Amino acid sequence: QVQLVESGGGLVQAGGSLRLSCAASGRSYAMGWFRQAPGKEREFVAAINLSGSSTSYGDSVKGRFTISRDNAKNTVYLQMNSLKLEDSAVYYCAARGGTWYAKSESAYDYWGQGTQVTVSS
Repeated sequence: QVQLVESGGGLVQAGGSLRLSCAASGRSYAMGWFRQAPGKEREFVAAINLSGSSTSYGDSVKGRFTISRDNAKNTVYLQMNSLKLEDSAVYYCAARGGTWYAKSESAYDYWGQGTQVTVSS
């Protein structure tokens, strides 16, 4: 059973930065980050392929968030800069078999427990 453990969430002021981490047990996977705010559907944030050579971002975070990975540590990171109030949500990392990422949550096989990010004014 694959385990994904997220960390790095917390409370930050608008305009600030946070870095989320997601450590996967076992081997490496194509990875994605999603988020869900209260009363809203889960939203695609970013994804990265197995090698780290290709990434994709949701429109609302382009230019502010950066996804990266360290396969030696089986860990994926989400660097979040210029945070806005609307970035507040529970952030989930997800893993899928194969090389390529996906933007649809249904394409992912494994999910972390989520980490809360709260952006204050």
